[in-house]
Amino acid sequence: MKKLVFATNNPHKLEEVHAILQEKFEVAGLADIGCTTDIPETGTTLQDNASIKSHFVVNHYKLDCFADDTGLEVQALGGRPGVYSARYAGENASYEQNVDKLLTELNHKENRKARFRTVISLMMNHKEYFFEGVVNGRIINQRKGNSGFGYDPVFVPDGYDQTFAEMDASLKNSISHRGKAIQKLADFLLHNG
Repeated sequence: MKKLVFATNNPHKLEEVHAILQEKFEVAGLADIGCTTDIPETGTTLQDNASIKSHFVVNHYKLDCFADDTGLEVQALGGRPGVYSARYAGENASYEQNVDKLLTELNHKENRKARFRTVISLMMNHKEYFFEGVVNGRIINQRKGNSGFGYDPVFVPDGYDQTFAEMDASLKNSISHRGKAIQKLADFLLHNG
């Protein structure tokens, strides 16, 4: 079984990736390889940040690795929070604080269209590959659901009437931005790994 490092300390992301890749790949998080460094996300795009993280692991641990960066892009906010989604309300903001800021900024706005976008950087055999997943939807006025994390309680994907936080994990993973990007990664690895 191919072993890959996923450059994250986020247990929610690790859970999602394990669920999607299931028995095909053994996925280790940063903690599993003894990496306690909080890799700085200093890029100006999702692709930059994903690349920074995957290169860090390869350079310091000499292991094949993939990393992602995800942003919520809201049309009425000119694409914000985007690359700053995780720290929208400040450097060490909680998920709740980020959602509060988003809802405040969208107060009285008619256009609630948004999309989640994930970019994955895979570093394998000294080459870099990128995979992207996008899901379109809208931001609702108040939180619904207890699953998921981040902006999941206020994001309803197109074609559904539930937020990501109301969906069971298998449905969310089959339609989500991260799910789509991870599926592209998995397909690539099955044919090239």
